[in-house]
Amino acid sequence: MFTCNTIAVTYRKLCTRPFLEQIDRVLKQKPVGLILREKDLSWEDYAVLAKQVISLCQAAGVSCYLNGFPRAGEQLGHPWLQFSFRLLLEYGRPRGTQRLGISVHSVEEAVRAQQLGADFLMAGHIFSTDCKPGLPPRGLEFLQQVCQAVTIPVYAIGGITPENAPLAIQAGAEGVCVMSGAMKI
Repeated sequence: MFTCNTIAVTYRKLCTRPFLEQIDRVLKQKPVGLILREKDLSWEDYAVLAKQVISLCQAAGVSCYLNGFPRAGEQLGHPWLQFSFRLLLEYGRPRGTQRLGISVHSVEEAVRAQQLGADFLMAGHIFSTDCKPGLPPRGLEFLQQVCQAVTIPVYAIGGITPENAPLAIQAGAEGVCVMSGAMKI
């Protein structure tokens, strides 16, 4: 399923099997990273799940990024984080973070995220996706503009399939982020 540098993004509500079983299936595909993005969980529930997922990722040799909780790395002793541009503006780069990925939706956000210490970007949404119904995709031209505006790796997100992933790479992306495809394999 993963045909290029792929970061798998979780959303347990898309899974048709138990979540940790699905994570194990995803990790066997050897993505370059996995983002634990379970936005509806309380911090307590997220922390319990994160410990399990971090352990699975470590065993598989796959980088795990904690999403949405700026102090998660410090509280769980895990130095890899990913969150929104808004959280970056609000909290800055959390102390002790070794790798920080930021989601961006404009060239200006991409440039600013790099200036504020992002190590990589997730730019999107590039193609139509069921995750953003009614919201038009930003497209490959947008992705190319983001890639040209920054010097850090950019990953395309939104509606990524094995068929269109090569188009994102041709536009300059380091790789792609896949949610639906990863949670349904």
